[in-house]
Amino acid sequence: MDTRITRELIHKLPKTDLHVHLDGSVRIETIIDLAKKHNITLPETDPEKLRKIICCGADCKSLDDYLRGFHIVNLVLQNREGLKRAAYELAEDAAAENIRYMEVRYSPILHTDGGMKLTKISEAVIDGLKKAERDFNIKTGVIICGIRNMDPTTSLKLAELAIAFKNKGVIGFDLAGGEYNHPAKDHKDAFDLALRNNLNITIHAGEAYGPESIHQAIHYCGTHRIGHGTRLVEDGDLLNYVNDHRIPLEICLTSNFHTKAVPSIKSHPIDFYIDYGLRVTLNTDNRIISNTTLSDEYMLAVEKLGLDYSTIKNIILNGFKSAFLPYKERVRMVNDALKEIEEIELAEFNTKVKVKEKL
Repeated sequence: MDTRITRELIHKLPKTDLHVHLDGSVRIETIIDLAKKHNITLPETDPEKLRKIICCGADCKSLDDYLRGFHIVNLVLQNREGLKRAAYELAEDAAAENIRYMEVRYSPILHTDGGMKLTKISEAVIDGLKKAERDFNIKTGVIICGIRNMDPTTSLKLAELAIAFKNKGVIGFDLAGGEYNHPAKDHKDAFDLALRNNLNITIHAGEAYGPESIHQAIHYCGTHRIGHGTRLVEDGDLLNYVNDHRIPLEICLTSNFHTKAVPSIKSHPIDFYIDYGLRVTLNTDNRIISNTTLSDEYMLAVEKLGLDYSTIKNIILNGFKSAFLPYKERVRMVNDALKEIEEIELAEFNTKVKVKEKL
């Protein structure tokens, strides 16, 4: 289809977001409102001033620098109301830009400061997402994260939690946090337990550390997808392994630039990965920290990296194919997406024909 890619078209298309953090995606207005309700002190209560403190820009220097805003957001995510509302609103925002399927990840251990039990934290997030599913045209799943820079026994406890909530809203287990000097293999016991219980695995790797981190995620921890994988390009043999085994990459352009995994969007290896045949997906990572939407991410890929419509369409379908869902459900979602895309393409084509006829 000879289609000029506009933001309006990207917005219309059905999409997935497989890599989005709950605590990196809370509305600024919600943070302020929850803080007021629960007498929580914020560094700033003016929305625009608080946005400047929490949101990252081009001057962000590293992954550690990027993570600095999370502790402010998490101040208001220490009770059931905050967690449920944040989950609900995230799904609402995603559905508003035609994201049909979203996997929300977070680490419950970061929400225990108010005395909530891990099980109650999990229930609050799942309840918020399920309510959103009833209200909006979106399906969701939860990925629980271990934290690299915490004691590995904490990751094991979180893996146990993920297993307990498997088939009750949780669809996967992850390892997040500061990557440098915190190897995934230290958390191997947690992933062994998750795999023994047939839980889907995705791991942040190859963002702040090189391809060795990706190697550990695959060969020590048995990951089924790679979160970011930006530095996979540095190891051709490993890149071929990832490609041959169709291990999906969860690419997040804006946050990769903010964390300085890449020096600029134009230097991102996503276009090479696509040309080479890797299964690439496009995601937001953190909607508020990176001040982005999924439509923004796709437009960056178009405007900065020159991706054409057929490539964008393929990335969208990769998202549905890579979802942590049962096979039959994935097939249904892919077919539904294809049908919806076909209808959008037909409408776009007919519009162009009518414009030409008028000319």
